Amino acid sequence: QSGHFKLYSRYVRNQESSVVNKMQQKYWKTKQTFLKVTGKKEDEHVVASDADLDSKLEIFQSIQRTCMELLKVIDQYQKRICFLSQEENELGRFLRSQGSQDKTRAGKMMQATGKALCFSSQQRLALRSPLCRLYQEVETFRYRAISDTWLTVNRMEQSRTEYRAALLWMKDVSQELDPDMYKHLEKFRKVQGQVRHAKTHFDKLKNDVCQKVDLLGASRCNLLSHILATYQVKR
Repeated sequence: QSGHFKLYSRYVRNQESSVVNKMQQKYWKTKQTFLKVTGKKEDEHVVASDADLDSKLEIFQSIQRTCMELLKVIDQYQKRICFLSQEENELGRFLRSQGSQDKTRAGKMMQATGKALCFSSQQRLALRSPLCRLYQEVETFRYRAISDTWLTVNRMEQSRTEYRAALLWMKDVSQELDPDMYKHLEKFRKVQGQVRHAKTHFDKLKNDVCQKVDLLGASRCNLLSHILATYQVKR
């Protein structure tokens, strides 16, 4: 019975320690999130270590923003082309109609001009096909490639918050550390282990983000150069 009681007591202590540990993790994660949201200054060395990552995130945000802007421009461009083509065609038909009733040289000129305007309006409408294709390709790129990268960035940011929260916790524990006290030393080692684990997870996602952003930029260049070639021919 004594042995069972000891095992039970150890189990209870472990459970209590686990609950306390989780509460402390949440506390430091909340504190780190607060620092980030309020824009308060963080450890400059920790921030500097993520300089490459932050530059990649700026590129990603630029790709996100410019793709949205490109979609809006293409949509407006298509509408203006349709409107201009319609107006051009109507003017051409009007000149041809009036020119057919005028048997003078002026009538012939109106007919020739009207014919040229009608032809121009048809040529202008031909631009819609490559523009529609461009819109569809960019929209697909945004929904698939950009969205996939965005999900990875979100996971990385959560991991970065957890890692920096663990660093804050370790810094706090280290300030109270007394090497002569076993409990203090044991607590520091436990937190240090969590920092290592959080860093390993963060480094993996950090690498994933950098690779995906590089691939995203290259994919966008290939996409635009391929699709815009058709537009150039039609133009």
